[in-house]
Amino acid sequence: MRLNFTISKSFIVFFLACSIQSSAQQVIGSSTAGDSLRVINIIQGNTLRFITIDSATTLETIAGNAIIKEGLTTFYCDSATLNRRTNILEAFGNIHINDNDSIHTYAQSLRYVGADRIAYLKKGVKLTDKKGTLYTDDLEYNLRTGIATYKGGGRITNDKTVLTSENGVYYADTKDVYFKNNVHLKDPDRDIWTDSLLYNIKTNIATFIARTKIVGKDGSVTYTNAGTYNLATGEAIFTNGASFSDSTRSASAKTIAFDKKNNILQMQGNAKFVDSVNKIIVLGGEIFADLNLNSFLASRKPVMIIHRDGDSTYVAADTLFSGLRKYDSLERKMIIQRDTLRKTMVVNTTEADSTVRYFLGFHNVRIFNDSLQAVSDSLHYSTADSTFKLFGEPVVWNDKSQITGDTLFMYTENQKPKRLFVFNNGMIINKTKENMFNQVGGRTLNGYFVDGSIDYVRVKGSPAESIFYPQDDDSAYMGMNRSSGDVIDIYFVKKELNKVKFINNVDGVLYPLKDIPADKKELRGFKWMDHRRPKNKLELFE
Repeated sequence: MRLNFTISKSFIVFFLACSIQSSAQQVIGSSTAGDSLRVINIIQGNTLRFITIDSATTLETIAGNAIIKEGLTTFYCDSATLNRRTNILEAFGNIHINDNDSIHTYAQSLRYVGADRIAYLKKGVKLTDKKGTLYTDDLEYNLRTGIATYKGGGRITNDKTVLTSENGVYYADTKDVYFKNNVHLKDPDRDIWTDSLLYNIKTNIATFIARTKIVGKDGSVTYTNAGTYNLATGEAIFTNGASFSDSTRSASAKTIAFDKKNNILQMQGNAKFVDSVNKIIVLGGEIFADLNLNSFLASRKPVMIIHRDGDSTYVAADTLFSGLRKYDSLERKMIIQRDTLRKTMVVNTTEADSTVRYFLGFHNVRIFNDSLQAVSDSLHYSTADSTFKLFGEPVVWNDKSQITGDTLFMYTENQKPKRLFVFNNGMIINKTKENMFNQVGGRTLNGYFVDGSIDYVRVKGSPAESIFYPQDDDSAYMGMNRSSGDVIDIYFVKKELNKVKFINNVDGVLYPLKDIPADKKELRGFKWMDHRRPKNKLELFE
């Protein structure tokens, strides 16, 4: 009897296997020529049943450890129902779709339309391609095109990067994911919020196609309307209008390139950089900013605005640069530390009181302030003493006076001139109401200001020379005095030259107005350059 039972059982297993194999090898029709011969094979199942619905429809049900194979795609599940007439497979429980060992999809419910090769998955859906993993509760996955679509919320993880959105489309061939509606990208370095985002799992590059907000772990905030961000390298290009800000600085431009590794911003197109600590605004066609060194380089018609106590000074040049100089307590040397992680030299700014910000202007320097205007070839300005150092044929105008020399230092306080020092070939020219020019020239020139207007000047030379038009008590001009001496002191009243005092080796002559020789009206090197004088701040932006 035992032998007979064994033979009968073996026969039944053999018969079922043949039935399953015969049934599974039916040819499934397809909507495309490329898939015209697709065969569904039922590989395994604890039980197999045939249920006849009508004369044209018979369902095959597999229960327990079901395995179904179609081409290079394998379906695993607890149970399944296959309708060969409609080529629809429905599966339930612990579903796993292995698509050519490249993409694995998991869910608890599946409806697979074989003719279109589209899988509709629900409940705890997970799709992974060994690079990233997609989580959702409702997924439509086209195995023919490799496109997966979710609606109603989903999440993708890629190493330490997590992206969530209401809707999304995954492209298996390119490894791109298009996120739509309430998109949030989070990784250890940043949080990104937007309405639409394209993200590549393989390259870890995010592409922005809508208004986007990026918050760095350092508290910095970036806004952009378009661009790309390599989350692996920290390199980004923000376009169509972008802005950046942190606790002390802000920047905006048509395009901003950002190097997170070196903390460098490059701005192009209506660029603006603001240093809120030093109350500095820089505008230009292009600006480079090193956030580690707290420096910037501006070009393409840059203009710098220095704001102090309600007053502003405008500085324009072909190129503007600003950086920090760090001194020890005795101001003998710079304190510089090496950042071993970034392999760069950085300035230690832990002691704010010993930090000096300086500015350099190269070529075609122009300065405008309500109290003072100036031009030169180059410029150095330091916050240590608020001094403008002008080089290369500098010219300074204050009210009706023009000051020139080889090199000129202008000391300011609250954006107003306080003291002026001119090295070599110094000359001050004061234009009178009658278009006559008082002139004083010498080797060096020291001037002092009161309330932003020139008050007193001392000229030294070998000798110092002057041309002065004295007035009587009725303010009538008495003639022209041309004199020289070792030292000349000049005094101003109401912005006009009022008195000239000579010291040592004085020599001079007074000419009546009608008898002034033509060759005596001007000192050597006299040039009235009012045409170069900036008349208003708008000229600096031209």
